[in-house]
Amino acid sequence: MLEINKLSFPGLGIEPFEVNTVAFEIFGMEIAWYALIITFGMIMAVTYTIFRANKIGVTVDDVIDFVIFVIPIGVLGARLYYVIMEIENYSTLAEVFAFRDGGLAIYGGIIAGTATVFVVCLVKKIYFPAFGDCIVPGLILAQSIGRWGNFVNAEAHGGETDIFIRMGIEQFNGVFEYVHPTFLYESLWNIVGFVAINFFYKHKKYDGQIILLVFGWYGLGRMLIEGMRTDSLYLWGTNIRTS
Repeated sequence: MLEINKLSFPGLGIEPFEVNTVAFEIFGMEIAWYALIITFGMIMAVTYTIFRANKIGVTVDDVIDFVIFVIPIGVLGARLYYVIMEIENYSTLAEVFAFRDGGLAIYGGIIAGTATVFVVCLVKKIYFPAFGDCIVPGLILAQSIGRWGNFVNAEAHGGETDIFIRMGIEQFNGVFEYVHPTFLYESLWNIVGFVAINFFYKHKKYDGQIILLVFGWYGLGRMLIEGMRTDSLYLWGTNIRTS
């Protein structure tokens, strides 16, 4: 359903403006900006992987073979992870697989995607640590892009604040709530990590080192930023955030 969010960044001199969550309709089906932004992030990640993989003798056709399996299974993993953490809100199988209703968690995608890459590497006899090094920088690049889908949806933000970079979100009563734009914090964190990892890449000492660096960088940033958010997933019956 079409939704228009009214946002602002008063500390940056950006007055209230409207953002439609739906980009366009095709054959009566609404296509959300969130979906387009996520897809663009995936395309950039695959393009980056092709660039890196070529340097270790993995062909474009090989990368496409991975994509055919990894992206669908990764999306499924992201969905199932979210559903499991919010299982009390789902009562039917149709609701579980209602992707258009929203609800994805990046860690589920990483777990399912990594397992799939490992299996396909075994089948194609490609050394997993070396190929993994080619993939993971593109992963945080895609995540930095994908976070802007949360911006369009006015979600994945933090609690109230008065700092200069605060984001205003118009509430139902027309009053603006000013919050931490945690989607922006994570996007910037990942961009910095992506640039730094690429500078370091040629100095790596062993295959798999980039995997460790990227997961460490993302995990550290997510740990710090997640604590600000108001919509975190929690382990069942606890106040422990799954991130």
